[in-house]
Amino acid sequence: MIGISNAHKRIAWVTQLGKNFIHVVFPFKQHYEDNLCFQKVGQVPGQNQFNHHLRVLNIADINEEVLAYMRLAYEM
Repeated sequence: MIGISNAHKRIAWVTQLGKNFIHVVFPFKQHYEDNLCFQKVGQVPGQNQFNHHLRVLNIADINEEVLAYMRLAYEM
């Protein structure tokens, strides 16, 4: 697992690197269910953290929606 952080906190984790994909988890304080980019969203038991799982298969998967969530994770 590789953590990615800004000056304040960890904003994402790379949990898998495959031959043709990368799997990234973004922790948010709320569940963003109305999206097309995350393949799974789960609450961490006993915490107010919701892990949003993103699997990128090619560069086109990083669209405007994904970039918006990346910005949100960075700015929080």
